[in-house]
Parts: sequence; structure tokens; C-alpha cells
Amino acid sequence: MSDTAKIVFKAAFFGSTALGLSLSLGSLPAQAADCEDLINLKIPATTIKVAQSIPAGDYTAPDKLKHAGMPAFCRVLASVNAEPDSDIEIEMWLPKDGWKGVFHGNGNGGYGGTLRSGGIAAGVKRGYASAVTDMGTAPSTPLNGDPLIGHPRKWEDWGRLSTHVMTEVGKDIAKAFYGEAAKRSYYTGCSTGGQQGLIEAQYYPTDYDGILIGAPVVNRTWGHAAVAWDYIAANREPGHKLSDAKLKLLHDAAVSACSAKGNGLKSDPFISDPMECDFDPAKLTCQGADSDQCLTPAEVATANAFYSGPKNHEGKATYYGWPPGSETGVLTWAFLQTQLNTPGEPSFDGLFKWVFGAEWDWRNFDLDRDMPQVDAKLGPIVNGAVTGDFSQFKARGGKLIIYQGWADPIVSPYQTVALYKKLTREFGPDQDFARLFMAPSLTHCGLGGTGLNGFESAQSSMLPPPADDARHDLFVALSAWVEDQKIPTEVVATSYLDNKDPSKGIAMQRPLCPYPQKAWYKGDGDPNDAGNFVCASKQP
Repeated sequence: MSDTAKIVFKAAFFGSTALGLSLSLGSLPAQAADCEDLINLKIPATTIKVAQSIPAGDYTAPDKLKHAGMPAFCRVLASVNAEPDSDIEIEMWLPKDGWKGVFHGNGNGGYGGTLRSGGIAAGVKRGYASAVTDMGTAPSTPLNGDPLIGHPRKWEDWGRLSTHVMTEVGKDIAKAFYGEAAKRSYYTGCSTGGQQGLIEAQYYPTDYDGILIGAPVVNRTWGHAAVAWDYIAANREPGHKLSDAKLKLLHDAAVSACSAKGNGLKSDPFISDPMECDFDPAKLTCQGADSDQCLTPAEVATANAFYSGPKNHEGKATYYGWPPGSETGVLTWAFLQTQLNTPGEPSFDGLFKWVFGAEWDWRNFDLDRDMPQVDAKLGPIVNGAVTGDFSQFKARGGKLIIYQGWADPIVSPYQTVALYKKLTREFGPDQDFARLFMAPSLTHCGLGGTGLNGFESAQSSMLPPPADDARHDLFVALSAWVEDQKIPTEVVATSYLDNKDPSKGIAMQRPLCPYPQKAWYKGDGDPNDAGNFVCASKQP
């Protein structure tokens, strides 16, 4: 990290009373008499709004998610108001019995603004005291950041501060409730939650012993620029938008052309390594009348724009595009072409309105002209993961596991691979603190996909693994690495019959290997059996 970046982050953090939340715990009760007593807990700049005992059984959380078979826990809702225009909400669930001495922090998604219960429910079931924050961005929602126009303090909370505040306050609530400090701390998150995890490792290296993140947003401003680029390619001129039928045609053609490339098999219903794929959508160009079985030249141009990612006026790539195989599914290309909650605007475009105002019009957006201004105003606040430093996290023995789907069109898999390559350049190919697992056919944070989506990552969108062990569960693998020095060598991913219905049985299993290793077929046996594959950097 540059000296300038360090100064920016130090000034932002230590200039805020929120960063003085490291408490003198002698002022707290040795242990709360019961959950409801936590309502009287005194923490600087913090209000305990709810302290509620939840009995064992099925529980519907305030975000309307239903969680079956929950243990009895204490639900705490807190608000931290350390600076004007800063209001960071924190929800925490603490097991009444069987606490394993672990504090578990969770990430949010998009622009935050809501308290998501999936991760904290998973944490409590593991016996962890588990917390999540709305990132201080309410009334924004994950897909809509427009309410943050004109609120630079909230940009800071979203970009770099709120997760650390959640962690400090959450640990203090746990100590007050249990009468002792947590012995271990773990963090899990995906997408924006993945970026939160990177910021924690880079700038607050003592917060967590182990961090498990998926599809992390590394360069926030250019990640949003890539999404705007896609929307503009599909919508600026008539006839460029790809219908669902055309997206399926494109996807099927890409898989047919590339499923056997690299370490893949021709029988695979997905692309194992898109970096080995040289698919050209122009091969689908209509030779006669337009139909669902071909692409018009305008539609080919749109597909090429999605695959290439943003380019400058000279045609040079300025960021990453989306890999072949990412065309269909939930939150995939159709979502990028047509925003779900605000039709007629690019997805996640609130960030540009923070810079240019509420009247910003995507039709006039010019990457070469506008992105320097976006980076100058927001880069120091929201792009900390680009310039951050992992050395202290590594030095204290922290462990980082990253996973990403190769079919992700929201956070480019190519930027995640680039991040990991940067780590190996900085710390050496034999570095002992970080691992990356790339999953064929997995879309954004496990939301859909045609294949290997059934591995556990402590995210509510993931399917239950066939067994709760380090071979199927990245969270277990992380804790085994932190606590027992067992380096994760693979995780088995699963495809279920009838796509995502575990009750129908397993269709396929295959190992995910620590990058740059890949899963290679041994040449004998059922290709749907993970035991018939071996992890290696090149074909054995």
C-alpha cells in the first residue's frame, strides 16, 4: 500500500470516534444475568435497541427469512452513531448454550442497507456468536444506492469503516454476555461482503484469524463501470439487447465449443476453465432471416462487449469482461441488460450519481472522460482493496480463503484471479496464508448455475454439503487451517439432480483445487465421481 493510501485510511479511521470503540471492558458486567440485561449495556456511541431471547425451534427473522431448527439464542440489535450522518446498524445472534468461543462476522451485499440473517443463522448453528451490519447505508438497498447521494460519510462507512465497527462492538457484546472474550474470530462474506473481508485483512489485520470470502469486489469504481458498459452496449441503440432465447443460444454454443478445453470434459455441461476458451460469438451470425437460432450483427456486438469488458476510445481494454459460460441464470446477463428494481437504468448506477448528481444520465456516460473524475472522488474511499497491504495479516498467522464461480457475470472472475496472482507475486508462489478455489459453472455467490453449486461457504445461498467436513465445507476447512494448521488441498463441489434439489440426489461431484491447480480426469471411472480426478497444475 502506498504512503498516501495509508495516510488516507489512518486519517479517516482515527479521526472518527467510531474508531475509539476499543472498550475498557472492566466497565462492563462480568456476565449479563440474561439476554434482556444487554439492553442496559453501555458502549460509547452505541445504543442497544433490542435484546431479545429467541427460543429453540423454527424462527422467521426480521428480514423474512425462515430458519429451521435454530438453537436458543439471544438476539441483539445495536446502532452506532459515532459521527454526524453515520448510523451503523448491527444485528447479533448469540447462542444461549454451547458457545464455542468464536466471534463470527458476516458481510453484506451490493449497497447494503439491510440486515441479512442467512449468515448469522449459519454461524449460530455452528455455535458461534454471529454478527452482521447494514454498513450504515440505510435506507439504501443492495441494488439501489441512490439514497446515498450527498452523504459522503455514509460512503466511508460502506467503503471501509462499518465492518470494523461491527467487529469491535460485536466482540464487546459477546464478552459482556459470556463473561469472557472470544478465543477465535472468523469472517465470511460474498460480493460486497467479499470486499469487506479484503478490507478487514488489509487494514484491520487483528480483527479476524480466518477470512472466507467469495467473488470479492476488488476495484469498486471500475466494477460498476463494467456493469454500466454492459447496459450501454445492450440499450444505447435499438436491436442490441439479447433475448432470453438468444442468451441460451449463446451459452449453449459457448459450452459446446469449450467444455472440453483445458481440464474439462466434452460431457461437462459447463466450461471448466474459461481462460482456455476462444469462443467467437460471430460464428452464430444469422445467414438469412433473424431467428432464435442465430445472432444479428448488433447482437454479436453486444456479446463481444460483454466478453471484452470496458474499452477506451482506442479500443484498449481498461477492465475485465465476463467469461464464456456466464450468459444465463439468475443475476446474469439478462440482469445486466435490464435492472430489476429500476427499469431503464444500469444496475448499481447509484455510485455514479454520488459523483455527478441525481440527474446523471447513462446515455452520456463516457469512460475516458468520466472515470478519472469518479476515481478521484471515490477511489480513496471505496477502492481500498486495490492498494491494501496483507503483510500484517499474514505475519500474525491470519488465513484467507477466496472462492469464485467461473460463470459469475457480476464480479469478474478474471479480477479475482488477478488479485491472487498479485498475492503470489508479493509473497511468493509458496505463500502460506491465502488460497483461491475457482468453481466451474458457479454464478454470482452461488445464485444459480448449471453445475457445481453445492459446496458450503457459510452463505445462505449455498446448498447444504453432503457432509459437514473440511472436504465439502470451506468454513470447516478454514477453521482447520487456522486452528490445526491443516492446509486446504481441495473442496468437493456437488451438482444435484433436478439442478438445485438435494433431495433428488447427487448428479455429479468434482474437486475444486487451489489455484493454479485444476481438477484433471484420471482417465478411468465415472467422470461424475470426484475420486476419479486429481488436483494438479498441469495434466498428469
